[in-house]
Amino acid sequence: METIAEPSGIFPKLNVEEEPELSVTEVESMCMNCQENGITRLLLTQIPFYKEVVIMSFSCDHCGFENNEIQPGGEIAPKGVEIRTEIVTARDLNRRVVKSDFSSIRIEELDFEIPAQSQKGEVTTVEGIIDRVIRGLDQDQPVRQIQHPEAAEQIDAFIASLQALKDLERPFTLTIKDISGNSFVENPNAPHKDPATTISYFQRTKDQNHLLGIFTHEEVGSDEPKSVVEESVQLETVPEEVDSLLKPIRAGAWTLEELQGEVLKFQTNCPECAAACDTNMKITTIPHFKEVVIMATVCDNCGLRTNEVKPGGGIEEQGVKIEVTVRGRIDFSRDVLKSECCSLHIRELDCEVGAGALGGRFTTIEGLLTAMREQLVESTGMFMDSNDAETKERMDKFFGQLDVAIAGQKQLTIVMDDPTGNSYVQSLNDDGTPDTALRIIRYHRSYEQNEELGLNDMKTENYGEEKINEKAEVDES
Repeated sequence: METIAEPSGIFPKLNVEEEPELSVTEVESMCMNCQENGITRLLLTQIPFYKEVVIMSFSCDHCGFENNEIQPGGEIAPKGVEIRTEIVTARDLNRRVVKSDFSSIRIEELDFEIPAQSQKGEVTTVEGIIDRVIRGLDQDQPVRQIQHPEAAEQIDAFIASLQALKDLERPFTLTIKDISGNSFVENPNAPHKDPATTISYFQRTKDQNHLLGIFTHEEVGSDEPKSVVEESVQLETVPEEVDSLLKPIRAGAWTLEELQGEVLKFQTNCPECAAACDTNMKITTIPHFKEVVIMATVCDNCGLRTNEVKPGGGIEEQGVKIEVTVRGRIDFSRDVLKSECCSLHIRELDCEVGAGALGGRFTTIEGLLTAMREQLVESTGMFMDSNDAETKERMDKFFGQLDVAIAGQKQLTIVMDDPTGNSYVQSLNDDGTPDTALRIIRYHRSYEQNEELGLNDMKTENYGEEKINEKAEVDES
């Protein structure tokens, strides 16, 4: 009888409790310390916060030299990230840190910065970062004290300053800026908000994209610029049998009515196992709200099922804050549309979930609570086996309260804050009377919110006047 092997992904999940048999690749390589042959072990796996990773471990039996590295194996995040953390207590020194090759680290109080790509990516702690800097500065001090005594004296003074920070003689600020967006600093108060950490995201510049190997189609194409007519002719001459992901739609080929009633399908890769799968996309209308685009992905290899929602229209003029009181099973059936920019807060549990954590989705109140629990379990599972007793007790207590709420035995107040105004919660009263358990507040966005959404530099009216004026000035000169 023939046995069929179970499908497995390229990057299996790292699970300490189940201890799966992960395939480790061993490669014989030269030791950089003694130039003899050692063994490099490669492990492709998936851990929370860092998506898919390649863990590399080198050991040499001749001289005992060891080296560990970690590199991202998945796709680069759409935005860069800047994490600013205040280090005050010994607990802050033990914060776990995941940093990539493109992370720059800065200590504000010493005006000290570790440039990007000067160190390999690693999983460490705040104290480990300082220790690595001290070891790097101290390793050549004996030679430097003979050849350059003045420079050696200055370095000794700086090492003493680093040691003072390590001993917490005064608080200091650690800033990690990563253009790839794949760095992380642990929150010791999880699932509650971290008051000592500020996380901000930014759009990469053109040069930063090139540093990551990201280029547009125009940049990798021909150096000679093409006119609009030439590009349109080239699109028309593309044969129908060419298997491309995006094909130009001829004018009049799809009307709005046909597009709303059609389920479009395109090929993509599974976000869990990277296997080829299909994504279905459909435009639909939510009653009393607006048009949305629903995308669903089903992977036959690992069984993953995901759904994602994109607003069919643009950003609303005002943001929206929705407060819904979950009294029990009666409110679990409410339809919920959460956009990518919507953050969640549960007052009774003092739990806050950022805007990008759950993504955009169309679900119910029960599905939203379940997704939040799964996200928190996944996000805290990376360091769960090495957490202290206090952290484990706090997390167990929180998950117990959340499980009681999911079972419908605890009243909750869920606050959804969406600066784009593209989120929605269904009212249980179809007769038009107010729903006492649902409160909707609309507000004007702040300058910082508009800046994050890219609205401050956006011009939607008379945007051609500036080019016309510039052209007129050039002609006059």
